[in-house]
Amino acid sequence: MKLALIGYGTIAHYVIEQLANSEHQVAAIITSPSFKAPEGDRLPQDLQFAKAFADIEGTIDLFVDCAGHGGLMSHGEDILRAGHDLLTVSIGAFADQSVHDRLYQAANEGDSNIILASGAIGALDILRSARTGTLKSVCYKGRKPPKSWKGSPAENVLDLDGEFEGPQQHFRGTAREAALQYPKNANVAAAVALSGIGFDETMVELVADPSIERNIHEIEAEGAFGKCKFEIECNPMPSNPRTSALAAMSVIANITQYAERLKF
Repeated sequence: MKLALIGYGTIAHYVIEQLANSEHQVAAIITSPSFKAPEGDRLPQDLQFAKAFADIEGTIDLFVDCAGHGGLMSHGEDILRAGHDLLTVSIGAFADQSVHDRLYQAANEGDSNIILASGAIGALDILRSARTGTLKSVCYKGRKPPKSWKGSPAENVLDLDGEFEGPQQHFRGTAREAALQYPKNANVAAAVALSGIGFDETMVELVADPSIERNIHEIEAEGAFGKCKFEIECNPMPSNPRTSALAAMSVIANITQYAERLKF
């Protein structure tokens, strides 16, 4: 299977590395207009760097967005409208209803599919099954060390460099509010919302916790199925502490599943 990636950051590097000796080939990478091909990176000789979908030559079986919300919004519509399936890690972008509607319309016009990578969270299969009955409530809590919230609106609520007497909540609201206010931290909350009862019914709590070193994600849900509580502690990528290793791994898992005849 031939793949084209959007973006050439941490996750894209991981995908290229993991697929290097597999039956799947990264044939092209879509980058920003200012991007310059790196020197010294070990890349396939026939790998294409392109500025847009229309610049790619040859057949691509699956496009994979590794770039974040900006990359998805810049290139997603053209890819989907042209009839290509698109796997994306940028789930938080769908909290913006206009983005959701534009991408959904493009997929309809192209008879293509948008595939959402599960990213840094689990238990989404439980939520998808449980919503077939009645899901009464879903709450997602994200806990990170204070330094991991730097560059987010948490800086307006807490002194992230100061002394903490214990965990400090700096946001509580809906998944839509969380995704729009915290775009760099939105993908997990968005994945939970889209798997369950939606952006406006899913509650989110975001916490700065000085007692932890890993990012901790928790889901609590209740409905006709019963109750569940899920927690995962995520290690960061060694090359980029802002990216969860599991988020990158989930992209490989989705690519593999897409190509398989036997699917979960």
